Amino acid sequence: MACVFCSIMSGGLPAHWVAQAPDAVAFLPLASGSLAPGHTLVVPREHSVGVQDASPAAFAAAGELIQRVALAMEVALRASGVCVLNASGPGSEQSVPHLHFHVVPHWEDDEYFAWPEASGRRVEGDLAGALRDAIVG
Repeated sequence: MACVFCSIMSGGLPAHWVAQAPDAVAFLPLASGSLAPGHTLVVPREHSVGVQDASPAAFAAAGELIQRVALAMEVALRASGVCVLNASGPGSEQSVPHLHFHVVPHWEDDEYFAWPEASGRRVEGDLAGALRDAIVG
């Protein structure tokens, strides 16, 4: 199955473009998936499924464009802040298997809560040590 974001970037599907940079793009999600006025998706042009398999260059390109979009939200929408959200992998509720970030504008009185509830799963032991030992690179 073809990647919907790759199809959008190649011109095969329409988009409401916010920005197009050499290595990343920004566009509005479908209206049914919008979390707030101006909610924007930032997508690296390089195809990877999520944070686990993305290259450092894809992260850098996305990060630069995320910052530009966030600053534009302050100016154009008078947002007082933004939340940057990502889901990567089958257990994360990722809806499109192409690395992407949701940049969601917020205002002090919007009553939107972006922090998830704490997980009910508990893992015992030295979590910092286990993660430290598993760090690659």
